[in-house]
Amino acid sequence: MADKAVPHFHNQDGVRVIHVGSKEFMCIGALPPFDHPHVFLDMGAESEIICQYCSTLYRYRSDLKAGTADPASSVWDDRARLAAE
Repeated sequence: MADKAVPHFHNQDGVRVIHVGSKEFMCIGALPPFDHPHVFLDMGAESEIICQYCSTLYRYRSDLKAGTADPASSVWDDRARLAAE
């Protein structure tokens, strides 16, 4: 993951649910340059949240480490993007 205090996730693969190990994170929608405004989502006491921009359903899973996701490809790492350019 990139050196960010808040994890960033995307739904480039168009999956129905993204399981995450963090209750506070940013959703970017799809991978740049097709991303939507990066929005901060906070589940609070709940275990799931829907992004108001892309309608991705994020569900918290306590067995995942903070900043990780299932599918793992949903974690945005801009270091990988920069290396590809």
